[in-house]
Amino acid sequence: ATLAINGDFGYVQSRLGLRAGAATLVLESPFDYVAQALSIVPSGVPAYDDPRYDEVMARLIADIGMALGGRTLALFTGYAALRRAHGMLERRLGPEGIAVLGQGLDGTRRQVLESFLANPRTVLLGTASFWEGIDIPGDTLSCVVIAKLPFAVPTDPLVRARAESLRDPFRDYVLPQAVLRLKQGFGRLIRRSGDRGAIVIGDARLGTRDYATTFLEALPPAAVARMPASDVAMAVRSFVERGDVPPSALVVAAVPANAGQSDEDGIDAAHSEDPA
Repeated sequence: ATLAINGDFGYVQSRLGLRAGAATLVLESPFDYVAQALSIVPSGVPAYDDPRYDEVMARLIADIGMALGGRTLALFTGYAALRRAHGMLERRLGPEGIAVLGQGLDGTRRQVLESFLANPRTVLLGTASFWEGIDIPGDTLSCVVIAKLPFAVPTDPLVRARAESLRDPFRDYVLPQAVLRLKQGFGRLIRRSGDRGAIVIGDARLGTRDYATTFLEALPPAAVARMPASDVAMAVRSFVERGDVPPSALVVAAVPANAGQSDEDGIDAAHSEDPA
C-alpha cells in the first residue's frame, strides 16, 4: 500500500539496498476510490509559517467537525501545532457538544483512540504514530484532515546525515519519504469496501509548488476538488451523506500498477481489505 510511488519502487529499493533489477509487483486495491473517497485541496489557507495559519486551519477543522457531528481525524506533523489547534477547537466545538481529543494531551494514543471509537461525536487530533497503524472502519471516521504535508524536519540529525550522501537530497529522500507518509495518512480513511469519506489537505504548497503533482498522483485515484476553504465543510458533508462529487472535481490519473516493472513475482505492495 505504501511502498511504491506512482508505480515505482525506486525509493524503497534504494533504502533497502535492493538491486535496480529486482522483480517488483503492485496489486490493485480492491476499493473503488472514485466512489468511496473525495480529496479536497482548499484555497485561501495561508502558508504554514503565516501567523494566520493556525486560526484558519482550526476554523476549517471545526467547520468539518460540526458538519459531520464529529467523525473527523486531523493529522499534524508535530505536537506544537497539535496543541495550538486543540485549544482553538475546544473553544469552538465544546459548546456544540463535540469532544476534542488530542494525542498526548487527553491520554495516550490507545486511550484517545478508544474514546473516539466509543464516541464518534469527536474530533481526534493526532501526530506521529496516528499517520499509520490505526483502523477506524465504517462511518465512525468520515473525514481525515492533513494539516501540513509531512516533510521531514531538515535539521533532524538523521535527515541531515542521510542527505549528505545524496546528490539531490530533496528529490531522492525528502520528497519520496513525504509522499509515502501522505499515502499512509490517506490510508486511515478507507478501511473497508463499504466506507466513504473525504480527505482534506490544508497545505498551500499543493497549489504553488511543482512537486504538488507528485503528491496528488501518488494518492489513490479519488476525485480531487479545489475550492475555497469556506466551502469545504459542506462539500465533505454532501459527499459523505449522498456521494455528491463537486462538479469541478477531477480524477488525477494514477500511474498504472506495474508500469515499467517486471511481471515476475516480487515485492507485494498490495492493498488488502485492511491496508497498512
